[in-house]
Amino acid sequence: MPADRGGVGRYVDGLIAALDSADADIAVVCQRADAERYSRIAPAARVVPGPAAIAHRPARLAWEQTGLPLVAHQVEADVVHSPHYTMPLRAGRPVLVTLHDATFFTEPDLHTSVKGTFFRSATRTSLRRATRCIVPSKATRDELVRVLDADPTLLDVAYHGVDQQTFRPPTDAERLRVQSRLGLHGTSYVAFLGMLEPRKNVPNLIRGWVEAVHGRDEPPALVLAGGSGWDDSVDAAIAAVPSHLRVLRPGYLRFADLPGFLGGAMVVAYPSHGEGFGLPVLEAMACGAPVLTTFRLSLPEVGGDAVAYTQPDVGSIARDLSALLDDAERRRSLGEAALLRSHEFTWAASAEAHLTSYARAYATR
Repeated sequence: MPADRGGVGRYVDGLIAALDSADADIAVVCQRADAERYSRIAPAARVVPGPAAIAHRPARLAWEQTGLPLVAHQVEADVVHSPHYTMPLRAGRPVLVTLHDATFFTEPDLHTSVKGTFFRSATRTSLRRATRCIVPSKATRDELVRVLDADPTLLDVAYHGVDQQTFRPPTDAERLRVQSRLGLHGTSYVAFLGMLEPRKNVPNLIRGWVEAVHGRDEPPALVLAGGSGWDDSVDAAIAAVPSHLRVLRPGYLRFADLPGFLGGAMVVAYPSHGEGFGLPVLEAMACGAPVLTTFRLSLPEVGGDAVAYTQPDVGSIARDLSALLDDAERRRSLGEAALLRSHEFTWAASAEAHLTSYARAYATR
């Protein structure tokens, strides 16, 4: 897993810790660099480091076909769970695969051609060969059924959770520390957290934010935190921002700074074209932030009535963001509702849903 612990890394971490807390008998097969981490977050688990070569993707994919089945045999696994699209084709036991979203099929232009081709192939293979597949939302399940004619009886929905110890309303000191590190020093800001890739709709967020704050006496800054991704139009959108407005791109933030960053924002804006789940939205909600997102795919399943919605076009973002910035009472009530709703999404509940899926797969052995 990458050092920044992106969405998939947070899913794996949260699930493994919760399975361990539920006294599940699990063996975690991982890269050597992650072995100490998983030994710490899952003390009762058997942690099996793979060979050093699997730090590189081509070797990892090859070893998944040859080495992983041998490890599964050695640890006497009842089932094998592959948490990210791909799977061993001859594991000798039931295999479950997590399919995180269907946008590689429904929104192909939002992914690179290489990435799209790979994940479309992996998804089709898993739907055809895996014993069962796990998806993080009903929307993702329904899209796989609609687009690929997947068998809905073999798709199990297991919502992600949120780590309430990490993602929580920040203290004033935590807010100030993040503002200081960003160089804002008391300036309010609109926050975005995620990979700057086309699916996240960041260029339209930038343009909508410019329209929403342009004429204000004290316009809030826009802070785009996360990996650079491959959306070249982000740079063009930033280049067109008027000089009196501030856009910051701090890259990856320290994990410990995320509550202060999200919870300290006037609004967390996430106008995505669609998500398989939308973990950044849930994490912002857990920090008590007022969130503006889109009514696309899984995002309403996560946000419910506790977030504000917009459309992904510039005009809608500008209008709805401006309305939120003008209404402190609505921001406060949304933050309170978001925090309350976030408590419904726990890794313990996710682990329980995964264990049910494992049991269904094992029953078909």
